[in-house]
Amino acid sequence: MAEQVDVVVIGLGVGGEEASGRLAEAGLNVVGLEPRLVGGECPYYGCIPSKMMIRAANLIAETRRVDGLAGTATITPDWAPVAQRIRDEATDNWNDQVAVDRLVKKGVTFVREHGVLTGPRTVRAGDREFEASRGIVVATGTVPFVPPIEGLAGTPFWTNQDAIRAETLPASLIVLGGGAIGVELTQVFARFGVAVTVIEGAERILALEEPESGDLARATLEKDGVTVHTGVHATKVAHDGGEFTVTLDDGNTAQGEKLLVATGRRVDLARLGLDQAGLDPAVRRIEVDEHVRAADGVWAVGDVTGVGAFTHTAMYQANVAVHDILGTPDAPLASYHAMPRVTFLDPEIGAVGLTEKQAREQGLKVATGSSQIPYSSRGFIHKAGNEGFIKLVVDSDRGVLVGATSAGPTGGEVLGALAVAVHAGVPVNSLQQVIYAYPTFHRAIGDALKQL
Repeated sequence: MAEQVDVVVIGLGVGGEEASGRLAEAGLNVVGLEPRLVGGECPYYGCIPSKMMIRAANLIAETRRVDGLAGTATITPDWAPVAQRIRDEATDNWNDQVAVDRLVKKGVTFVREHGVLTGPRTVRAGDREFEASRGIVVATGTVPFVPPIEGLAGTPFWTNQDAIRAETLPASLIVLGGGAIGVELTQVFARFGVAVTVIEGAERILALEEPESGDLARATLEKDGVTVHTGVHATKVAHDGGEFTVTLDDGNTAQGEKLLVATGRRVDLARLGLDQAGLDPAVRRIEVDEHVRAADGVWAVGDVTGVGAFTHTAMYQANVAVHDILGTPDAPLASYHAMPRVTFLDPEIGAVGLTEKQAREQGLKVATGSSQIPYSSRGFIHKAGNEGFIKLVVDSDRGVLVGATSAGPTGGEVLGALAVAVHAGVPVNSLQQVIYAYPTFHRAIGDALKQL
């Protein structure tokens, strides 16, 4: 006999945790299902621990910038306190009891099981079955994508999870993939003395961002001693028990003690029983409408929707789903035209909305303006470590920003102003009249506006 509830949330990453907790606090009978860690990738293997690693690596870089600016300084990198901080402060040694208790306190019935749809509003979890009168929220996230490279399967390669858990660092590392995760971890390990080689199949790293972003990221990594190969693919992997050898399609090889596979992530929907709700279980992502509805009585939030594999996307969609399930008057509708994203390199590379290429592909009449951080007032003052730029992408017909990139020492923070402008469609002539505080990094926005 199925247990009668209001809502079943399958997957308790950041999106599922947010949705289930708020629905329970609103008085609904909510069941949350999660076979792994409540909170998902972000607090245990993504956002939080990786940024702790980045913070530590950036301190090393800053110390090395003292010479010529404030005296002399030397530093001996030590990974032990970083690993300890990740264990103790970020992950509780990969124990989610605090997160579980927080969810239960809000009124959620927590079940540590994998959920499978057995009917339009019915979910089986282990030996229990639940019938949800309001509906089901699917928030199962993604898993690392491991490419079918000859010889890779069966070797002790790393995913991002293994890299985050590392208690000691290897002498050398090969990184497959030059996206955000790959380059962030690359810079961290390089600054801690690891000899890192990056292999990226696209013509530049950070291939989905502006070309200027990829060029800056490559120059930054190479300055940290990283070897970067772009426009090549790994065709074969071998492991002799002590070292990896990766054969590339240009005839070269790369050797390293460890191999990090950072070639993206994929949804794993085959075991969810989506066909029971009228959805195709073979899809690469769950399509959702502006209410984040995937089907009658089914909502989907987070990475499974393919909108953007970001914590803030999952939280945003969870908010939309909560209001829709509760029937809130004038409930918010999802819109992704001002999606922000930050690659936490040093310098940080933040972007929002469309790239110049994407805007042109949509048929917009495009104008661009840019400024260089080293030549801005704050960049000049900052000196060492001042690499970066501002790039604005404008729809000339409407006179509004449709995209922007903010790269620099505080690129992710400066991005906030640009995200507001893109989201609200602030007219360019209004942005040109803004008083930008002097001397700040964000004042470079005004410099870029002058170039339009």
